[in-house]
Amino acid sequence: MIKDTVYSLTSPFRGDMKISAYHFGKGEKSACIVGPTRGNEVQQLYICSQIVKTLGRLEKTGNIIANNEIMVIPSINHSSINVEKRFWAMDNTDINRMFPGEAEGETTKRIADGIFQAVKGYNYGIQFASFHTPGDFIPHVRMMETGYQNTSLANLFGLPYVVTRKPRPIDTATLNYNWQMNGTNAFSVYTSATDHIDERSANQAVSSVLRFLTRMGIIRYNCHNGFIATTLEEESLMSIRADVSGIYRRFKEPGEEVYFGDLLAEVVDPIEGEVISQIIAPSDGIIFFAHRKPLVIENCTVYKLIRRLHE
Repeated sequence: MIKDTVYSLTSPFRGDMKISAYHFGKGEKSACIVGPTRGNEVQQLYICSQIVKTLGRLEKTGNIIANNEIMVIPSINHSSINVEKRFWAMDNTDINRMFPGEAEGETTKRIADGIFQAVKGYNYGIQFASFHTPGDFIPHVRMMETGYQNTSLANLFGLPYVVTRKPRPIDTATLNYNWQMNGTNAFSVYTSATDHIDERSANQAVSSVLRFLTRMGIIRYNCHNGFIATTLEEESLMSIRADVSGIYRRFKEPGEEVYFGDLLAEVVDPIEGEVISQIIAPSDGIIFFAHRKPLVIENCTVYKLIRRLHE
């Protein structure tokens, strides 16, 4: 294992921010794994730490296959992690909306440029990301439909679902999109948590990456086969929204099967304590995403549902 600094940023008020990378094996740029770009992605940071630990052990035992190099960048935005802010602490900008970056641009664009120069050119790129709405997912692999996506490769992670989505203009500034446009097979892996550690889904995510690297002939690692993934288009997921603001009580978890008319959640008046809204399942299906925070605002997406279509 070789550790180096792929980008550093000086600060007039505190120590320099140094973004570290860990290299395993030697040879072709086979796989690059990138951790959190946002300061609340604690689960993603933990997952990367476990991948670093496991790859270090595999390298010592000769299980990185010859002529393969793997690079892991466990954290891009640990300055925001340190102060518990989701976005860049100085100006509240999102590093994962600044790619491919600009060497002479604003701070987050300079960081994105430095990172992208280090990560481009790999055959496979894996990013641990989070959703813009706070909540929990069924673990899955997400890909953008750029014309370069390969859902067959995404199936090799062995996670329950592969989700594809048509990129919007804002998505063209993400790492995943720019990786694809520069010839890397890019995958975003989502787990059941973001701002807290869920051991079960973290272990599932680590196993999925090791499974993928094994199936691509990059490492030797014994693991079970995982799931035969179901491929979904994001547009096919049914969004269920809150119709009022208030204190949120969640009754269903990701992966649970629900039926038309089931009570999914309640919204409680924060002052008077009465239930002011009940959120009812509009269809049979499986919960794919569930809002987590104790407060909810009107028209916020609180669930995403994989609809069960009746014949």
